[in-house]
Amino acid sequence: MSVINNRYLPFRPGTAFRYAGVRDRTRQTDEEVVLHSTKRILGVTCTVVRDTVSEHGRPVERTFDWYAQDRPGNVWYMGEDSFEREHGRFVKAGDSWEAGVDGAKPGILMPADPRPGDAYRQEFYPPGEALDQARVLRLGARLTVPYGAFSGVLVTSERSPLEPQIEQKYYAPGVGEVAEPGGQGPPRGVPARQRDAV
Repeated sequence: MSVINNRYLPFRPGTAFRYAGVRDRTRQTDEEVVLHSTKRILGVTCTVVRDTVSEHGRPVERTFDWYAQDRPGNVWYMGEDSFEREHGRFVKAGDSWEAGVDGAKPGILMPADPRPGDAYRQEFYPPGEALDQARVLRLGARLTVPYGAFSGVLVTSERSPLEPQIEQKYYAPGVGEVAEPGGQGPPRGVPARQRDAV
């Protein structure tokens, strides 16, 4: 189905998510925009989300992520086109991947009915470029961020065997991810998220 209305990860076209945080001691902003365009992958119509990371007001990374939701309500991660700024222009990054190409497989980004202890693979690109995994830690948490106060928050732990850190992420019902305060290893979390119509 082309509509993504998962309780903890809705992607309504025209919505923007704005983050602020620090990575490796450098302040960053991260804007995700749910586009009106779609992409067909493995015969599935996917929603396209443009993710732009900026430092000092200048974009340094841009990614086009592809998501789809199945009938039970699981949100699948179908791949990404990732670009990094080098010598003043964007070049394709090595961790770009697409389900069905070169052995890459889709993963579940958000289960339809998450329960504490559930574990799932979020992406799988076998050359060793994208192998993220997640586990549900708890439901019903409370959290306050600059955008507002939330209850019923889902907390997950996410890691990759390719990186030394573990990240916790917080998802508010009806909104999506509201905080990612970092993890073990180099700080790269975003402590606040705002959601506005575009």
